[in-house]
Amino acid sequence: MYPAYVTAEEAVKLVKSGNRVFIHGSAATPLHLLHALLDRAGEVSDVELVAISTQGTINWNTPDIRDSFRLNSLFVSANVREWVNKGNGEYIPVFLSEIPRMFEGSVLPIDVAIIHVSPPDKHGYCTLGTSIDAALAAVRTARTVIAQVNPRMPRTHGDGHIHISRMAAMVYVEAELPEVNYGEKIDERAERIGKHVASIIEDGSTLQMGIGSIPDAVLQALGSHKQLGIHTEMFSDGIIPLVEKGIITNEHKKVHPGKIVSTFTIGSRKLYDFVDDNPDISFMDVAYVNDTAVIRKNPKVVAINSAIEIDLTGQVCADSIGTYQFSGIGGQMDFMRGASLSQGGKPIIALPSITNKGLSRIVPTLKTGAGVVTTRGHVHYVVTEHGIVNLYGKNLEQRAKLLISIADPAQREDLEKAYHERFNKN
Repeated sequence: MYPAYVTAEEAVKLVKSGNRVFIHGSAATPLHLLHALLDRAGEVSDVELVAISTQGTINWNTPDIRDSFRLNSLFVSANVREWVNKGNGEYIPVFLSEIPRMFEGSVLPIDVAIIHVSPPDKHGYCTLGTSIDAALAAVRTARTVIAQVNPRMPRTHGDGHIHISRMAAMVYVEAELPEVNYGEKIDERAERIGKHVASIIEDGSTLQMGIGSIPDAVLQALGSHKQLGIHTEMFSDGIIPLVEKGIITNEHKKVHPGKIVSTFTIGSRKLYDFVDDNPDISFMDVAYVNDTAVIRKNPKVVAINSAIEIDLTGQVCADSIGTYQFSGIGGQMDFMRGASLSQGGKPIIALPSITNKGLSRIVPTLKTGAGVVTTRGHVHYVVTEHGIVNLYGKNLEQRAKLLISIADPAQREDLEKAYHERFNKN
């Protein structure tokens, strides 16, 4: 017996006080159901919301909601940043690849999974659409699954097929997905960084791109490359022109040759139409996609990730500004390590040399309370708009000199002073 469609208000009544509730994320954030759930503030208590990265407006900041719900976030997105940092939310530092293991074991078992899916096919299978990531593990392990069914959600190939018999309740909502345009955020500095990174990417490489304008700037600079592949935790619109021009072919990959492999995607409507029913793209469980043992099997893996700041020894802070939790660990370390183990691989940290306020991102020491995401033992290439350095195999003093060489010219004198103080140079 399959569930009939019900209203969002009826569906979220399945959530009880004390439940831990997984919220599907990124472009698949089930906003209609989430808003209906938050409207139950005062009816329920001690409901823990677990999510990776959500999109859209979430009106969480009212006394009733803060009393009834608390957020335990696995990655901090802009729409919940204040929630996490203001006392009634928290952040769990974890590699993206390990989140499914927490759901499947006793660390973070899920009571209710609220997901956003494509409509069922003639066999009764929906798909998790744009975001398989850890949602698949949540669906497999949750006692109760509630689905927002949306004809605007693309039907995707890979691991994310869910039969409607798994759903305790289904709510039909036709709504546009959240859209993000990273390409429009590319400024002159990002463009220069993109060209530097592209200059060290060899033909036949397998690419992983993090989130933001710099990965898209790199993709824009790859127009003369050949036979590239994609094995990444996420991608956006930037890959579409490279696929259309025959630059991304995936022919040299050892893992799923001929296919783009990812765990989620977010971008424009054009991107969602591009992935819809596209057999050349396989969306898979993040525990598999981000497994370093899988990543390293591909040749020439190039991992491109960014940072908030990096100190003179190579410690990379990518998730916090001092004690303020800005984002999360995500998959950066999964792929930085995987790329370094790949034959001919290149793990790259790419960042502007200064902030929008003119402060150096290359610093003598990280801010008090800042988190280290990529350790100085894992960092290899570092790229700013001022050049490329490779810290691998370099001692602390050598690293400092190299990083100062790609810092903003106006900041180098202060960094040189810090270098002299640290290494007792007269």
